[in-house]
Parts: sequence; C-alpha cells; structure tokens
Amino acid sequence: MSDLMKGDVLDALSKVIHPEDKKDLVSSGKIKDIVISNNDIQIILNVSSPAHHIKSKIESSISETLKKELSEVGSITVNFQPMVTPIGTTQQKEQILDKVKYTIAVASGKGGVGKSTVAVNLAVALGKLGYKVGLLDADIYGPSIPLMLGINEKPKIYQDTKSAKMLPLENYGIKVMSIGFLLDDNAPVIWRGPMASGAVKQFMTDVKWDELDFLIFDLPPGTGDIQLTLVQTIPLSGSVIVTTPQEVSLIDARKGVKMFERVNVPVFGIVENMSYFIAPDTGKKYDIFGYGGGEKLANESDVNFLGGIPIDPRIREGGDKGVPIVFDLPDSEHSKSILAIAENLVKEAEKLGSGGKPKIEISL
Repeated sequence: MSDLMKGDVLDALSKVIHPEDKKDLVSSGKIKDIVISNNDIQIILNVSSPAHHIKSKIESSISETLKKELSEVGSITVNFQPMVTPIGTTQQKEQILDKVKYTIAVASGKGGVGKSTVAVNLAVALGKLGYKVGLLDADIYGPSIPLMLGINEKPKIYQDTKSAKMLPLENYGIKVMSIGFLLDDNAPVIWRGPMASGAVKQFMTDVKWDELDFLIFDLPPGTGDIQLTLVQTIPLSGSVIVTTPQEVSLIDARKGVKMFERVNVPVFGIVENMSYFIAPDTGKKYDIFGYGGGEKLANESDVNFLGGIPIDPRIREGGDKGVPIVFDLPDSEHSKSILAIAENLVKEAEKLGSGGKPKIEISL
C-alpha cells in the first residue's frame, strides 16, 4: 500500500503556479487525475495544447515542488491532455448540430494566407475520402465560399410540423451555407460582433444539416473580439490553423493557436499554404516565401503539422471559376497534398472519439 495519498499530492500541487495564467493548478481546475503506485506519481493535467516551453516549465515546477514537499515521492510523470468538453453530451450540443460528429474551425491569424481556399478544398477532399461533409461560411464580412464552390442559388425552406429551416445548398458532394447566399453580390455586411456571431448561430440552429461526419467552419481571419465570440459560440471539436511559411504570417498564426488554447479548443494541426512553387517547365522547386515555417510553428506550439500545399495558379483559377482543384485536377501534386492533409486531420479528430473524452473526477 502506498504511503502517499492523493490529498497530500493535491496540497503540494496547490503551490504550483501555471506560468501563463498565474493561477495554481488545483484551484484553476487543471488537475484531471492523480495516479499513485508505490509512491510513483502520475499526474494528468487539463491543459489544452500548451507550447513546448510552457510544458517544460510546468513539468519542472511540478517535479521540484513534489520532491520538496513530499520526501517519500518516487518517480514523477506528467501527462497533458486537451481540456475538451464532450460536445455530444452538452446541453448546447443536444440543441444544435446533434447529428454532426466533428465540428472543425479553419482559422488564420491574418488575412491573405488562403484560409478559405484551404477550407473549401479540405471539405471537398474529406468528401472524396467518403465522409459526409458540410461547410459553414462563418466569414460573415467576406463570404467567398459561394464563388469558390460555384453556387449562386438561394437556400430553400424546409417546413415540418415543428419549425421551418433553411436547406443547405450542395455542390461537389458537400453541403454549404453562407451569408453570401442571402445577400446581393455587392452588398457589404456592416454588422457589429454580436450580430455576426448571431448570424453564425442561426446557421447552426436554423439550417437542416442532417447527419454529417464533418462540419467545417471557415472563420474570419484574425484573433479579435469577433473571432473570440465565434469560437465561444460554436461547439467545436477542434481547429486547424492556416499559415504561410514566412515569419510575418507565423507571428499572427501563433496568436491563432493561443486563441484556441484560451477557449479550450484543441488545435488539430497547422496547414502551411503556399509552401513552395514547382516551375512547370523545369520541375525545379522554389521556396518563394521561405522554408519550414509551418512545421516550426507546429513544433514550438506542440501541435501536429498536417502538411503543406504548394503554390499553383490553378488553385486560384479554380477558386475564381468555382471548381476546387481537388475536384478538377485530382491527380495533381497539389490535390494529393490536400488529400494527405485531410487524412491527417481525420486521424487527429478520431483520437478524440465523438468530440472528446469524458472528464475524470478525482475522488479523495
């Protein structure tokens, strides 16, 4: 029988301060479980995707504190698990998107990195892999999804005995909803944050999505109040951050990772868009915007690097004419890169089961 008790360990851990939020691990609810065997201690923390240097600080502080406070302590192991609320069991999830298995936000810290292009091709790629996929254009101020998918219709209304709901439009095997379907092409959206987040919520509650494996949210670029409101409104399983290789993009992508950490949404990985260019006449590879930035960001943020997408004028042309490159040129290197990213995303999502693991309560 172990000499150590969980209560003793908790008392010691209450003296460990998290380096970012400056609160102790116990009162802030970051202790998920404690396992003691022959005075060896395993601590499981509710910390969502901490950066590598933050992990190291926490591990060192825990080890030093336990050895100082508990003389009989043996080995110490610290495991970090995403702080995820199972979206399949919350009241919010029961009311909206109850037939959707995974809800995934595609985000970027800044504009101009091809976030919407990645979201569209990723959705189509998931469909080609055999999944039922929806795409919700949450970029209220710049809804480009209708153009990229070649849809210029208006949603129809489905009426049953209880309520009336909009039917999502479909193309390339995916279901789509966007504020762009409801506005004139040249009409600007001049809304404050609450109105924008309210519109996104309506697209979740007042649209008949039916059963989906994945619902992809194309978020507005940035990490301001509107983005924060949206990620707190949407019951997300996880997120994907889109960046380009150069440092000016990585600076803002880091902020995107931090934003999701603060609202306890797992970052499934980083996608590096415009990774390199292959000259069509020589086949030579050029790193126009630098090399390895996305992978570097993934490593320092302790998240997965899902893959890189090369630059190709045909990707832009496909977006302009409403034919995603994954559909139009499925055998191209660029399409294969996007399909590989989709496969990696599926693996990351499946690690969380149907949206997360149930919380483990500590019994003393």
